[in-house]
Amino acid sequence: MSMEAILQNSTDFILLGLITHPAFPGIIFAVVFSIFLVAVTANVVMILLIHVDSRLHTPMYFLLSQLSIMDTVYICITVPKMLQDLLSKEKMISFLGCSLQIFLYLTLIGGEFFLLGLMAYDRYVAVCKPLRYPLLMNRRICLFMVVGSWVGGSLDGFMLTPFTMSFPYCGSREINHFFCEIPAVLKLSCVDTSLYETLMYACCVLMLLIPISIISISYTHILLTVHRMNSAEGRHKAFATCSSHIMVVSIFYGAAFYTNVLPHSYHTPEKDKVVSAFYTILTPMLNPLIYSLRNKDVATALRKVLGRCPSSQRIRVVDLSRKY
Repeated sequence: MSMEAILQNSTDFILLGLITHPAFPGIIFAVVFSIFLVAVTANVVMILLIHVDSRLHTPMYFLLSQLSIMDTVYICITVPKMLQDLLSKEKMISFLGCSLQIFLYLTLIGGEFFLLGLMAYDRYVAVCKPLRYPLLMNRRICLFMVVGSWVGGSLDGFMLTPFTMSFPYCGSREINHFFCEIPAVLKLSCVDTSLYETLMYACCVLMLLIPISIISISYTHILLTVHRMNSAEGRHKAFATCSSHIMVVSIFYGAAFYTNVLPHSYHTPEKDKVVSAFYTILTPMLNPLIYSLRNKDVATALRKVLGRCPSSQRIRVVDLSRKY
């Protein structure tokens, strides 16, 4: 991006919010803040449980911990600013702040695309090739998967953010959204952005096709393997292993499909904001809850950690009473 373009676009933007003129901003603030608090707490607890409990030191939970890290950062990009705007009359965001929000948003949503695809491959190896699982999902390969997801997501951010912010925004500075999402920002440009939007659409579709292909192929093999199983217990275990991931994928990719694949004729500012709120606010909260509520290992680890707290407290009280 040239220095002239940066200077030309250096004026602040105004975020109109999820609801342009909310009748009860205090209620919306309380609801969004509660969801934000639950999401951050649930994801941080998930990360700590996976780190503390040795039984969760497996490739599947290592990838899950990375998903929780992405979700934690992801929700922190948009919601704190949204909460601030609900309580203030000035809903300004600087040009640099808007650029940073777009870059981080693209990086994390792209990273989740790839990570969820690779998590499906992990389930494929676990169900279809259990004897080769330690070899095919060793530590080096897991690290490569995680780094690849972060790098793949950041490439999307590095490509699209400079182009988006290099357009001249010489008209209204009011973004009809609660954060700087690219389609909402481009509507303020005073030049034709249709070619760029077409290229961006193709880029997003390509980014979706890669992980969706991995997920589709992985679960096709998983279903065929499960179908050939003679043991009902083995089938149940295979489905239990994959069900949480399938639910998370369905929720995340359903919203992503609407945002990135459906033609513009299906979009309205109100629909876009509702869908964006779903996958930027609700999805980071639902992901750890789905994995914790439907996963016996995580639930057992949580009970184990909670069980330690009272016992350790009693030990400290006993030690202190002996001293005095």
